[in-house]
Amino acid sequence: MASRIFVRERRKIEKGEKKPRFRVVAVSGGDLKIHVHHMRKKELDQLAEAVGAEVVYFKTEKKKQSK
Repeated sequence: MASRIFVRERRKIEKGEKKPRFRVVAVSGGDLKIHVHHMRKKELDQLAEAVGAEVVYFKTEKKKQSK
């Protein structure tokens, strides 16, 4: 069974904000412990490549801003 890292986009993010964009939700398979809650896409991809895991991105609904 291949390892999987499940992530979703952060909800409270501003345009142009320089904070990590993704939140790690769960990890399945393998012996992997992640000690941070938020990661950048590059960091996720490097981690997945190093441990041979697949990154699964949850689809989120974008709220339409009302004026």
